[in-house]
Amino acid sequence: MLLIFLLVVPLILAAGVFLARDAKSFGVVNALGYCGMLIVSALLLQEVVAGHGMLIEWHFLVADILSAYFIFVIAVVSLATALYSIGYINKDIEQGIISLKKAKTYYLFFNIFCFSMFLVPLVNNLGLMWVAIEMTTLVSAFLVGFYNTKRSVEAAWKYIIICSAGIIFALLGTILFFYAFSLSGCMKSLNWTEAVSTAGSLDPKVIRIAFIFILVGYGTKAGLAPMHNWLPDAHSQAVGPVSALLSGVLLKTAIYAILRFGFIVIKSAGFAYFGNLLLLLGVISLVISCCFILIQKDLKRLLAYSSIEHIGIIAIGLGLGTPWGFLGALLHVFNHAVTKSLMFFGASNIVRAYDTHNLHSIRGAIKTLPYTGTMVLLGMFALTGFPPFSIFMSEFLIIMGAFSKGAYFIAGTLLLFLVIIFGAFMYRFSEMLFGHLPKNRVVQKEPLSGKLAFAFLLVLISAAGPALIYFRKDLLCLVQNLLTL
Repeated sequence: MLLIFLLVVPLILAAGVFLARDAKSFGVVNALGYCGMLIVSALLLQEVVAGHGMLIEWHFLVADILSAYFIFVIAVVSLATALYSIGYINKDIEQGIISLKKAKTYYLFFNIFCFSMFLVPLVNNLGLMWVAIEMTTLVSAFLVGFYNTKRSVEAAWKYIIICSAGIIFALLGTILFFYAFSLSGCMKSLNWTEAVSTAGSLDPKVIRIAFIFILVGYGTKAGLAPMHNWLPDAHSQAVGPVSALLSGVLLKTAIYAILRFGFIVIKSAGFAYFGNLLLLLGVISLVISCCFILIQKDLKRLLAYSSIEHIGIIAIGLGLGTPWGFLGALLHVFNHAVTKSLMFFGASNIVRAYDTHNLHSIRGAIKTLPYTGTMVLLGMFALTGFPPFSIFMSEFLIIMGAFSKGAYFIAGTLLLFLVIIFGAFMYRFSEMLFGHLPKNRVVQKEPLSGKLAFAFLLVLISAAGPALIYFRKDLLCLVQNLLTL
């Protein structure tokens, strides 16, 4: 019943919106619901890791080590976002930006969006996974254009058009995979549990072509360059809490889909084909994101391009194929999710306080918003891989994986761009946080729910690194099991 619980709760909360009398009370109930989701996801991960194997319910919902891990990541960010949404949405109502009806609409789409993201790693059928990922696009588009401004509506349409075009490629790739399965005569469905067991008998030529379509299609949704064009606009114009969901976990659902197909490709066409494609797109993403980060003047767009950078780092770690690189990539999925969520919460508070996205117009933020400013400062160090924060550990593992494989060019390139991006972030954020405070700026009150969301994420950002050192042998064992699927 654990798997069903993860899908039913968001739907119950979505339906409960229509019974809500005020946004703040419902926001508290919503956060409590996602607290339960996090507990269940942790129990699921523990049960799968403990050796109980794959959980199957209704032959439709499946959870193994990989899907349970991604479910846990989604649950963590969903809880943090639900907490942050309480104060954020309530303040929008108090300031007359939105009505109670509009707030209910937000919570309705928030829960349906979370439902669709939980559905992606839970479904066994690769075709249904495609449907779930398309659902995440359609639902989240309403949250991108939530404020109905010219820029937000334009960003929402751009998001729908580009991601829908990309998802068509993913559909074509899925059809080609099914064609390869039918040629082999080994299976007549798109269930991943059957597909991976018969992958060795598939025609490598068809699989190679099919994976190109998959990589372009789901790579668009993941924000891999050069298919990333929708991402900066969508992330910068979405509702503050939703920017965290988009960057923290939505991009990772597409990475999950690529991995699912990737295991089939590895068994059929060999790891080199899969790994080289991911390394190529990872390096391109790193280069392009770095160029835009250096010239970026919009705070939320700066963080959006940082997401492209980190998706590129994850792709590089997966493409290396070494246990350390693969472990680093999977840990980076979690580390980036919690760190970037914290940064988008902070950026949303700062943008609201200064009524601008322009970095040149934001000065002395740590004096105007002491709690948020401090969290953003710590988050900036964490996001750029400063020790002892968790991202440092996952990036270190990926670089170690590159050296262990003899991929010195990849390791050198990664180190070079990490240093450049660290310098750019230090320059931008030092000015924004510690610059001369403009006149008539007063210290602003920050809601308790937002502070709790920050504290929750900061604990995870700080604790994940030491936990990795303690559990490194167990984690490596799990990764080696994944690589031998």
